[in-house]
Amino acid sequence: MQFIDLQAQYRALKPQIDAGIQAVLEHGRYIMGPEVEELERRLAEYVGVRHCIGVSSGTDALLVAMMALGIGRGDEVITTPFTFIATGETIALLGATPVFVDIDPRTCNIDPQAVAAAITPRTRAIMPVSLYGQCADMDAIAAAAGELPVIEDAAQSFGATYKGRRSCALSTIGCTSFFPSKPLGGYGDGGACFTDDDDLAERMRQIRVHGQDRRYHHPLLGINGRLDSLQAAVLLAKLEVFPDEVEARRRIGERYSERLAGCVETPYVEPCNTSVYAQYTVQVEDRDRVAGALREQGIPTAVHYPVPLTRQPALEAFAAPVPRADAAAARVLSLPMSPWLSVSDQDRVVAALQAAVG
Repeated sequence: MQFIDLQAQYRALKPQIDAGIQAVLEHGRYIMGPEVEELERRLAEYVGVRHCIGVSSGTDALLVAMMALGIGRGDEVITTPFTFIATGETIALLGATPVFVDIDPRTCNIDPQAVAAAITPRTRAIMPVSLYGQCADMDAIAAAAGELPVIEDAAQSFGATYKGRRSCALSTIGCTSFFPSKPLGGYGDGGACFTDDDDLAERMRQIRVHGQDRRYHHPLLGINGRLDSLQAAVLLAKLEVFPDEVEARRRIGERYSERLAGCVETPYVEPCNTSVYAQYTVQVEDRDRVAGALREQGIPTAVHYPVPLTRQPALEAFAAPVPRADAAAARVLSLPMSPWLSVSDQDRVVAALQAAVG
């Protein structure tokens, strides 16, 4: 059994994916080709915003968003410690200070009350992460932020909804990743920024091409952050079936929760949310023993995330007390999850986990 079966999706979409890649090879516009523009248009329509800016990775999406907002040295950005390092790393790379606040123990997303308490005159933005496929409480975060911009790190929640609105359409800028294992994943790195702000969209388009507004004219400092045409072609093919995959993820996630109720702590999804279950993550005691027992049955697991960013050596200068994040980091365990997970394989996982926890 694979943790995420990417080959199953490729087999199902092989003709469309192969045709899209072949079209790029024939026209030869490998950088910023027509596929990128088409993908941006269709993604903006799907999310429900005016602008989508394709970029080279989810990490670069965060970087481009903050650069467009002018965030830099001396500024503070409030974020969660319970996430992949890219969230805190990009803040520090710009010379700003990541201010880590604790999480809601039910959802493992950032606690809006902790956000409100952490705002200072130096705060320039709030960056919540929509973890495990479920959006953070974006309205409460926006209320705490007031006039401050909010950047949703939606690397794990593309396709999810919050109060009927799609992830990436909930804040000043939404950022997502097209890393292969994400809900909408390519065959390499890729990402996108979403916004309704025309000025920010133009700045982000310039920043992703070295700050250029026309050939060899650079009003801004930027990065080499372009989404390539081959990845856009793959994503266009996958976008055709993405709504069906979102529904399959919901169905599989809810079945896990039904079968595992009373056995382990299953993911809590807010009533106003839908989740795309980028990871199906339970919480268990004695995690290493449980994971080992599943491994003996041929069932892979993963831990998202074993070390909060406040305890990462690269970010130790920004350490802060986050006891709820520390507690979650010791207990979370992600199970095999993809839209193509069969009922029989899911039943194997459930039976093995039930036996492991007794």
